Amino acid sequence: MTTAWFFPGQGTQQVGMGKELYASSPAAREVWERADAALGFSLKNLCFEGPEAELTLTKFAQPAIVTTSIAALAAIREALPSLPLPACGAGHSLGEYSALVAAGALGFEDAVRLVHLRGQAMQEAVPEGLGGMAAIMGGDVEAVSALCAEASQGEVVSPANFNAPGQIVISGHKTAVARAAALAGERKLKAIVLNVSAPFHCSLMAPAAERMKAALAAVTTGALTFPVLPNVEATPNQDRGRVAELLVKQVDSPVKWEQTVLAMAESGVTRALEIGPGKVLAGLAKRIDKRVSVLSVGDAESVAKVAEFLGG
Repeated sequence: MTTAWFFPGQGTQQVGMGKELYASSPAAREVWERADAALGFSLKNLCFEGPEAELTLTKFAQPAIVTTSIAALAAIREALPSLPLPACGAGHSLGEYSALVAAGALGFEDAVRLVHLRGQAMQEAVPEGLGGMAAIMGGDVEAVSALCAEASQGEVVSPANFNAPGQIVISGHKTAVARAAALAGERKLKAIVLNVSAPFHCSLMAPAAERMKAALAAVTTGALTFPVLPNVEATPNQDRGRVAELLVKQVDSPVKWEQTVLAMAESGVTRALEIGPGKVLAGLAKRIDKRVSVLSVGDAESVAKVAEFLGG
């Protein structure tokens, strides 16, 4: 059976994540120590002890999730030294950085510093309180795109995450997002306004994309040991020369997660490891394509299940 690796994105952070693996796995512990050294502050203390309000800030949440994911991968590799590489990998938004670290395209320290900057750049791209996001449930791409076009009224609101059938997140000016959410209600669709600090993955993030372009230009990328499906294209990429360009585009473009999982399933992927905090991607996979079964691995108990899952 063909295996993929998934890496989660922002929103999966919670105080205490990674703490158990830090205690039980020397390999995971080393990842946390490397993150602290790369950033110049104690990310592990923030992750393990909080406060939650600080951990939720995007400039801290982003490196925290990447570190938790790579620490979980280190624990898996420690438990299974002969762990085979996947046929392919992908990460949801921020998780694309974790996938690229796993594939060898980005050094871990580079990735942690990059996503710390990415969080700051995304937060600072739009004045606080002016941006918003909402999940629209029950509508297809055409219906949600039409909602956004009607609600924009000279402002920005557009699809930002194609997460699963009937689950599309929109992003833009807070007032335009509110208009789109109201229209969704009128059209018997469910709208959930999200508690986010910035309008991710829309054109308002262009200043953040420019900052990431400059930062990524200074980073050396390595050869990819397996193809990674970038969020903006949802097709496999193993060209190290395109890594930076695709990460820059990702900042102000929609995340094509549904299309990514479908492409994997069509290529023969039947199982995936979701490596890092939470079980969001396992839940989405059930809605996207039931051919793909997912094991979420973020603690010692789930690490112990990997061998049986991959052997089954």
